[in-house]
Amino acid sequence: MAISFDGQVAIVTGAGNGLGKSHALELAKRGARVVVNDFGGARDGSGGSMTPAQEVAAEIEAAGGEAIANGANVAVFEDCETMVAEAVSKWGRIDVLINNAGILRDRSFGKMSSAEWDSVIAVHLNGTGNCCRSVWNQMKEQGYGRILVTSSTSGIYGNFGQANYGAAKFGVVGLMNTLCIEGAKYNIHVNALAPTAATRMTEDVLTPEMLEQLDPKNVTPAAVFMVSQNAPNRTVMFAGGGSYSTLEIRESDGTHLPEDQRNADGVAANFDKISDMTNAEIFSNGTEHVVKIVQAASR
Repeated sequence: MAISFDGQVAIVTGAGNGLGKSHALELAKRGARVVVNDFGGARDGSGGSMTPAQEVAAEIEAAGGEAIANGANVAVFEDCETMVAEAVSKWGRIDVLINNAGILRDRSFGKMSSAEWDSVIAVHLNGTGNCCRSVWNQMKEQGYGRILVTSSTSGIYGNFGQANYGAAKFGVVGLMNTLCIEGAKYNIHVNALAPTAATRMTEDVLTPEMLEQLDPKNVTPAAVFMVSQNAPNRTVMFAGGGSYSTLEIRESDGTHLPEDQRNADGVAANFDKISDMTNAEIFSNGTEHVVKIVQAASR
């Protein structure tokens, strides 16, 4: 049976261009009423215009769908609250939130200014948190919600000149890890997308040949699936160019050192065993790790 969003309301941030636009159009095509959010700024976050959001909303309506254009700055919590209130007032609920808005201010770490650091963290990490907080209680009350955060290979694996971006993009994975625990009993699923696509965010870091293969439309299927009714929970999915994969965070079995080896020299001498992933474990929360080490100490 085809995935449907009939009767559902979705917010997509950064939906005036690129990935966000692709996500918004596909959700609308599948029946969702969509809040098309975009601050309308440049790639570095400067400026602002309602035009991109209005154009996407108009495209949805021209195709027979329902949409609201919204210019909220996700870095401002009050803007996010107002955006959610507007959608709830018009349509009565919020079922889906896709956190896609982003900016770039690349610089090698030693040359990065405080403004370049703070602005990227404000949009990607704080902005994701602001939007999630704004929809959270609404989703709890209705007993349903699907949230997608947007991570990046720059956060998961690193990328030169993107310490600010990478820190924020791995930060949203940490946010996902806690929200999926807190939201489980309310049927709120939270997942993460790590996209690779030809957008204005990547146009000067990828070759023309690479960009040709990376249409945003090839990422959107992963995004739509992960906010659907049968979505998984706590999944990080990579998507780009027609390839899809998932991330697994594992912890080595490690070793318990006797008291006389609990020093830097003992750790160094046992490092190969400490880092051996042969019997690696996957935990669903931090307490499971604590239990592991307490049990080892007890033995």
